[in-house]
Amino acid sequence: MKNGSGRNVKDKTWKQVLLYIKPYWLFVVLSIAFSALTVALTLYIPVLVGRAIDRIVSPGRVDFASLPRLLLLIGAVAAATAILQWLVNIINNKVTYQVVRDVRNQAFAHIQTLPLSYIDAHPSGDIVSRVITDVDQFADGLLLGFTQLFTGVVTILGTLGFMVAIRPAIALLVVVLTPLSLVVSRFIASHSYRFFKAQSETRGEQTAFINERLGNQKVVKAFGQEKRSLSQFDEINERLADCSLKAIFYSSLTNPCTRFVNNVVYAFVALAGAMACLSTADAAVPFTVGSLTALLSYANQYTKPFNEISGVFTELQNALACAGRVFRLIDEEAEKRDDEDARVLSFARGGVKAEEGPATGRIDIEDVAFSYTPSRPLIEELNLHVRPGEMVAIVGPTGCGKTTLINLLMRFYDVNSGCIRVEGTDIRHVTRKSLRASYGMVLQETWLRAGTIRENITMGKPDASEEEIIAACQASHAHSFIKRLPQGYDTVIGEDGGSLSQGQKQLLCIARIMLVLPPMLILDEATSSIDTRTEMRIQKAFARLMEGRTTFIVAHRLSTIREADTILVMRDGHIVEQGNHKKLLSQNGFYSILYNSQFAGETPLPPC
Repeated sequence: MKNGSGRNVKDKTWKQVLLYIKPYWLFVVLSIAFSALTVALTLYIPVLVGRAIDRIVSPGRVDFASLPRLLLLIGAVAAATAILQWLVNIINNKVTYQVVRDVRNQAFAHIQTLPLSYIDAHPSGDIVSRVITDVDQFADGLLLGFTQLFTGVVTILGTLGFMVAIRPAIALLVVVLTPLSLVVSRFIASHSYRFFKAQSETRGEQTAFINERLGNQKVVKAFGQEKRSLSQFDEINERLADCSLKAIFYSSLTNPCTRFVNNVVYAFVALAGAMACLSTADAAVPFTVGSLTALLSYANQYTKPFNEISGVFTELQNALACAGRVFRLIDEEAEKRDDEDARVLSFARGGVKAEEGPATGRIDIEDVAFSYTPSRPLIEELNLHVRPGEMVAIVGPTGCGKTTLINLLMRFYDVNSGCIRVEGTDIRHVTRKSLRASYGMVLQETWLRAGTIRENITMGKPDASEEEIIAACQASHAHSFIKRLPQGYDTVIGEDGGSLSQGQKQLLCIARIMLVLPPMLILDEATSSIDTRTEMRIQKAFARLMEGRTTFIVAHRLSTIREADTILVMRDGHIVEQGNHKKLLSQNGFYSILYNSQFAGETPLPPC
């Protein structure tokens, strides 16, 4: 059952590979045609060499008149063969790397459509390994297949035909001995696939581990985890070395085993051919030394492709294992598409009025239930009604569902039951692009891409003017430090902000929102990495920004949300208290305990 399942997987992978090759069928046909012509010319050379040898009858009896013409013909055929082989290599490379380009393009495009639940559940390093390393391995196997498989098959058929024409009995002997190579190559291929598959998966695990540790090297060093990281890496590396050695061991058996079979075949042909020469010396049509030379050359060429094809099959097992991992990524179910009649939210941008149905920021959450895993309920029976322009603060202990609520509002995850409405429309019937564009989001964890400061700020509004960009940066208090950079707004920063401080990176993220001015805001500890003086200025800027805009604030420092219209106190996925700051303090409930605990260390927090 297990082997049948494995065969089904390989068959499915093969079909997917062929679908990617299909658009380039014309190049494949040309490759086959040129390969056949190359083999035909290659096999014609031994015939010419045999004729040249037969011109040498005995000492003093050499037909010098016809030898130059034969040698020139051999040279011309060899030159034509080389040109055709060059063309075949160009075509095969073109097909291979066009297919690789298509696979990578589709894989990366599909990643953009995958639900966040998939991204959250799989290490980023493993996904990177599939798109980069596995596709490279697949390319190597595919190129080897194009280069050697077609020519190998045509060579086998061509040499067999020539041998039958020269001496049918010896050709039959070669055919009888041939299955030995097939048995050997099949045994090696069936065993090597399993180890190449394990090698590919372990390589992905190692890439994920390295990616994780490199991205968090400061944490590793701060907590003295260097030795533990080394031991964990050694364990993964040992497993990779073990499965790699096994894969290489089985694949390396190909060459010596098939060469042994080839030499056996060659020896039998030489012995049978020599006996035929002796037994037909006085016949009317003798079996000449030239014919024996050609036959030996064909016998050698006949068995050689089996050696190459065995190597191709071994490499193809590795290529199939890697391709299977890439195709599994591509075949993952994409995020559900927006309805054809889904509503498109719009809002005023830079003084330009919205078209139809502008978003005002009215949000209704009705009986929402959600959990990341069915066995662990998180949010249950959540109800909330937010009027346009209200400031809603979300507080509560770690793990109570604050960030999850933000994920649901942005539709990074869909609710299990209930619904969330924006402007009276269930967000599942609103286009994701327009919904997310209607929110301005500043998180505690900043993200900047490699590029200029200007490109990072205008991510939400690429067509912004210079005046708009500067005004947004001045409002976010980022303009002063940007002007001190070597090239100002054109300064190139590296991945995730490069050498900028955490506070400077957060100011740039705030400037993005100041530039777009969407109708709804989400601020998740947006000023956590900024000094107190700058924070006070930004709070004033936020106050101006939030005027008339619905704002959700996730805060741990409760002193920053006193002016909120509504404070949601969450605990175990439920809103346990709701009201403004004064009202909640007067109730002496859970919020009061949370608030007072920040100013009096002795106040014990109730268990969650």
